[in-house]
Amino acid sequence: MRLSSIFAIAGTFAAAAVICLIGARFAVVAIEENTRHAVRNTLDLQGMTWTEVDADGLQVFLAGTAPTEATRFKALSVAGTVVDAARVIDQMLVEDTAALAPPRFSIEILRNDATVSLIGLAPAAMDREGFVAEVAKAAGDGTVSDFLELADYPAPAGWDGAVGYAVRSLRHLERTKISVDASRVEVTATAESLEDKVRIESELNRRVPEDIRIALDISAPRPVITPFTLRFLIEKGDARFDACSADTEAARQQILGAANAAGLRGGAECTLGLGVPSPHWADAASLAISAVAELGGGVVTFSDADISLLAVLGTPQGQFDDVVGRLETSLPEVFALHAVLPEPPDDTTPDTPEFVATLSPEGLIQLRGRLDSEQSRDLVDSFAKARFTSDTVHTTARVVEGLPNGWTMRVLTALEALSYLSNGAIMVTPDTLDVSGATGRKDASAMISGFLSDKLGEGSQFSIDVSYLEVLDPVASQPTLDECEDGIVAIQAVRKISFEPGSPNMDASGAGIMDDIAELLKTCGEIRMEIGGHTDSQGREVMNQQLSQARANTVLSELRMRRVLTASISANGYGESQPIADNGTEAGREANRRIEFRVIRPETTAEAETTLESLAEQAEKEATGTGQEQEESPNEQN
Repeated sequence: MRLSSIFAIAGTFAAAAVICLIGARFAVVAIEENTRHAVRNTLDLQGMTWTEVDADGLQVFLAGTAPTEATRFKALSVAGTVVDAARVIDQMLVEDTAALAPPRFSIEILRNDATVSLIGLAPAAMDREGFVAEVAKAAGDGTVSDFLELADYPAPAGWDGAVGYAVRSLRHLERTKISVDASRVEVTATAESLEDKVRIESELNRRVPEDIRIALDISAPRPVITPFTLRFLIEKGDARFDACSADTEAARQQILGAANAAGLRGGAECTLGLGVPSPHWADAASLAISAVAELGGGVVTFSDADISLLAVLGTPQGQFDDVVGRLETSLPEVFALHAVLPEPPDDTTPDTPEFVATLSPEGLIQLRGRLDSEQSRDLVDSFAKARFTSDTVHTTARVVEGLPNGWTMRVLTALEALSYLSNGAIMVTPDTLDVSGATGRKDASAMISGFLSDKLGEGSQFSIDVSYLEVLDPVASQPTLDECEDGIVAIQAVRKISFEPGSPNMDASGAGIMDDIAELLKTCGEIRMEIGGHTDSQGREVMNQQLSQARANTVLSELRMRRVLTASISANGYGESQPIADNGTEAGREANRRIEFRVIRPETTAEAETTLESLAEQAEKEATGTGQEQEESPNEQN
């Protein structure tokens, strides 16, 4: 074979090889591009635009930074639906996981009398067993159900103070829900009466830790009055109530209107309550009050549906019969009337026996008069010591024969009535029982009247002359937060707390001023207050702030030395940052150098209508046929 033929054949094979290589290359590139585009499009449809896709032969490479580990696995799965999963090469990264934020710690304390439930999430660092023990102690060693969950995170700032405040609050509340977190405590509770509500709010407002906000929702339902009592009398031309009860505001206005028409002057207390024996209570009361006025005097007493009317001695028999007859026929059903016209005294009547007990403002009890046996005297003496929790009972009562039946029971009833007073006296005779004195309870007269009506029975005669004195009322006599703050301002308006120049030491006049402020704060109780120290602008700002802080601390220490409760009082120095006068004059600088006392008032929340009030109003509407419900707007209380 010639050499030219060999070269021709070799060249043909070489050209074919090159053409095959080029064709194969184009085929591989086409396959890679098609695969890359297919995977890319599928990932985009799934919203994974952060991925980067590349192909090398049959292999598919996934790159990029996935938001989460779960998203990375999802991208691999999606790519595996387009090509064989074995061909997918994972080169993706995952974003660094940010530090997890701690959860919101909160506790719900639910108490119903002696049963307490704890629900919520608390930090694991909290002494759980100690907390449960403190709750049990605050609830009177009641049953505590612990449903708390713990999380291993540090306790947030303010957590210990908020929890401590909640436990202390539990001591004053028998039925409550207390919601606690690190910066806020919400207290929802029910009080037995308006007076109890004021007392509870006063206690809770005076024990608030610094930097903790509180929200109080203390509701006071209408009391259940048993027996439902009203007592109206006209003596020597003067009309008054010893007790007044009504079931609705409209009934109260109707009763007071009848009393005003009968000669009542000035205001009168008439308690709204539950337990009325008839929806026509106001009609019956108005008719009876008008009858007393028509008789020219006397006493009418309601004890539930039983009515006792005692006319004035000397009332003409004919007038008495007419008035009582009209009243009997006019009274609504259910009510029963017992009317008495006293007999003229008999000149031959023997000496009237009596028993007298006095209660002094210091709590001393003196018993004198007549009792029917040694056993009765011992019983009365023991009852007085137990009822008044006092060993200073001085008994001079003598034993005599011939006393009326039930005399000892009348004496014990009178002593029980005396226990409603802060000081006073009772006098017991066979026909009457007189109670007089002073008290710090606004409803004392009504309570005594209801008690005597129930114990002495129908037609009994008794008189009540009880005065309410605000100074004896432990709640009303306590200064308000505003009065405490204004009192300190008034003291400093006359005498200013001054210090030695450039020093935290008080000058010679400081002790007397601190004595007066301490005495005032002792009457205010434990209130949350800030002592603020202020300076003028002379000197360096940093030094002024430090000096003002030191002076505020000095005032706080002086209060502690005078036995003032300072757990809720803080001391802060403001330096020259809060001037009240021009620092360019000596008078202005003198005014700016000062100590200020500021009461810190907690937040308030709305008071919702109570369940008992709702039920009472609903029952009233059903009785009148309206059947409509109304809601009262809640009031915000601190």
